[in-house]
Amino acid sequence: MTGQAIQRQGNSVILYDESIVSHIQPAMFGAEYWADARIVPGYSGGRGATLFVCYQGDDWVLKHYHRGGVVGKLLNDGFLYAGLKRSRSVTEWQVLRLAHAAGLPVPVPVAAHVNRRGLVYAADLITRRIPDVVPFSTRLHERAADPAVWRAVGRCVKRFHDAGFYHADLSTHNLQIDSDDRIWLLDWDRGRRMQPGSWQAANLERLRRSCRKIHAIDAAHYSDDTDWAALLAGYSGSP
Repeated sequence: MTGQAIQRQGNSVILYDESIVSHIQPAMFGAEYWADARIVPGYSGGRGATLFVCYQGDDWVLKHYHRGGVVGKLLNDGFLYAGLKRSRSVTEWQVLRLAHAAGLPVPVPVAAHVNRRGLVYAADLITRRIPDVVPFSTRLHERAADPAVWRAVGRCVKRFHDAGFYHADLSTHNLQIDSDDRIWLLDWDRGRRMQPGSWQAANLERLRRSCRKIHAIDAAHYSDDTDWAALLAGYSGSP
């Protein structure tokens, strides 16, 4: 992989791909910098809103990391600092770079930002926007998917598993589908690369639970017998 550069300015550290952007500054990770930004709740998973922005003709997604649970009510977007390499945005940036270099369907990482504030830090990530994608869950709420699409989902997940990529929230929301029915996997926060093991089966079961939530809302749009079977057929390589 080439193109990785680092910039330090005050309390901010930015990792960026200089083959995509030649100059970047901390202000570019703030919503106020993008007067014409489109706010999109949940585009790439996680908490809070993301922004669709355009920089020199390149469409980007800007995500600011938020905490959840009880701690999130106190700190909101503050995380305990344990080194740059362990920060949320940098670890997601690195996983995306590895997955993209492996030819897997993920967003192209543009830049990761860490702003340290004493013992805590705030984090942001910029990726290239994938055109015309919607969460697979959104598609399923609108209409049922045919078996070919379910098999495509299974094949997509299998590619990541075979390459050792663990997604921390494998769900019908983070699996996204474009207008040509190609499947993408977004929101790699807390994702990592691992050796093969029991995590792959557990990851699939997490996805199954997500599919069953679709059934609970739109029973006609998901079948745990036929649709899940088609997904598993794609995962196993069956026609």
